[in-house]
Amino acid sequence: ANAVATLGTACTPEHVQKLFRFTDAVVFSFDGDAAGRRAARKALDAALPFATDVRSVKFLFLPAEHDPDSFIREHGAEAFARFVAEATPLSRFMVEAAREGCDLGTAEGRAHMAANARPLWGALPEGALKRQMLGELAELIQLDSRELGGLWAAAPAPRAAAQREERYQNESRSRPDDGPFEPFSPQEGRRGGRPSRRGPPPARGRTQPLSRADVAVRLLLSQPAEWDALSHELHTLLCELPGEHGEFFTWFDSQVHEHGIQPWAALREGLRGLNFEALVDRLMAPSAAAGPEGDAAATAEVAAELRNVLDFMLDEHLKAQQTAVLATVGSDPQALERYRALERRRLELRQRLARSRYTG
Repeated sequence: ANAVATLGTACTPEHVQKLFRFTDAVVFSFDGDAAGRRAARKALDAALPFATDVRSVKFLFLPAEHDPDSFIREHGAEAFARFVAEATPLSRFMVEAAREGCDLGTAEGRAHMAANARPLWGALPEGALKRQMLGELAELIQLDSRELGGLWAAAPAPRAAAQREERYQNESRSRPDDGPFEPFSPQEGRRGGRPSRRGPPPARGRTQPLSRADVAVRLLLSQPAEWDALSHELHTLLCELPGEHGEFFTWFDSQVHEHGIQPWAALREGLRGLNFEALVDRLMAPSAAAGPEGDAAATAEVAAELRNVLDFMLDEHLKAQQTAVLATVGSDPQALERYRALERRRLELRQRLARSRYTG
C-alpha cells in the first residue's frame, strides 16, 4: 500500500482523479475531531464522481486525540492496519452525510434527508452502485425508488460544491503580495482605539443598515468556533450566498479546514488583498464582538444571536425553494407534496424564532 498527504489543503476532485490513475482502492484517513469530519465531508464530495462500480473508496476516522502518525506511534502499524480494514465504505458515509440533522421519525425529517441526499446521489456515475444507493436512500426516506428518482429528476439541480472550491482557489491565486500588514483588534472601535489604516474611514452620518449576511459575517468572526457547530446545510447556504459574502464564507471554511479555529488577528492577516477585505473591515471596525475570551455568558449570547440570524436566512432559502417548486406544479405530480414538506420545515423555523423572541 502507498500513502499520500494533502499537506494542509482540502481534497479536490483533481486530487481524487490523480489517485485513481494509480489504484482502484482509496482509503481517506482523517482525525476524529470536528475538523476531521468536515475534511471527510469535502473528500466525499470530491470522490463521488469517480466512485464507479470497479473502484473502492473508504473513510477512516481515528480517535479524536490522534492523527495517523500519533496513532501508529502509540498503538503500532498493525493496529492502524486493522482500522484501515474496518474503514467506512463510501456508500455508508454518504448515507450518514445525507441524514445529518434529520429526524427520520418525522415526514419533515425524511424530506430534509431527501434534499440532502439528492446532490450526493446525483454526483455518482451511472452504474450498479448508483442504483443500489437510490434504493437504500428511498427505503430510509420511505418512498418507492421510482418515486424518489422521479422527484429528483423534476427538481432543479443545486450548485455543485466543486464550484465553491474553484472560486476560493481562484481568489487565493489572485492575491497580491502587497507588503507587511499592520494588525488591528476588533475591539478598537468599541474602546476608542485607532482603526486600521487598511480599513475604510469611519462612516459619518447615516450608515446603511446591516443585512443578515453582514451580521452572520460579524458574529462568526467574533466567535469563529461557532462555525464547527453549524450543520452542513448551513455551511452550504452561507458559501453559496451571492457576491462577496459567499466568497468570504468559502474562504473562511477553507481557513478553518486548513488551520483550525484561529484568532481574529490571524484571520485578519489572511484577508490581505482579497476582494472581500473591505467588507470585513467595514463590519468589524465598529466591532460587535462578544467580549473578552472566556466570557461564557457573552459567548452564549453571540451563539444564540447567530442561530437566530441563520434561522431567518434558512427560512428565506426555503421560501425561494417553495417558489421554484410552485413553478413545476403543472408538470410534476410530486410538486405539491414537496411544497408542503418545505412549508412544514418553515413552520418549525418560525416557531423556533417566535420562542427566541419571547425568551431573548
